[in-house]
Amino acid sequence: MARHDVVGQLSQVPLFAGCSRRDLQTISRVVKDIDHSSGTVIAREGEPGVGLFVIVDGTADVTIGGSRKAKLGPGDFFGEIALLDGGPRTATVTATSDIQMLGLTEWVFRGLLQEHPTIAVKTLQQMASRLRNATKTATA
Repeated sequence: MARHDVVGQLSQVPLFAGCSRRDLQTISRVVKDIDHSSGTVIAREGEPGVGLFVIVDGTADVTIGGSRKAKLGPGDFFGEIALLDGGPRTATVTATSDIQMLGLTEWVFRGLLQEHPTIAVKTLQQMASRLRNATKTATA
């Protein structure tokens, strides 16, 4: 995938919404292309998360407790919380077709944040905003 396409894909991830084009280009240099065959379990509920995945091509199902919750396709993403805390997956994601993704592991992202504090600040601002909105929704 061309790097400008990667920047476009990353710009759709809410965690990176505050990042400049230059920040997104920096992030794009450390993401990896990942391919899986149909039927592959990409993330398993309860297991440690390794990072963020952005779907470039293909589809996947999201299940929680064995119940289907969503279908993901190009432009969709998952694992943004694991990117920050490496905690357990909250859902299982299974490829329903051959799938191409961009992957960003937690340990690579942490190094990126240390080298580029502006990305760290913008990412934290986005997370705080999402937490604030979730709190408002939960208490309304």
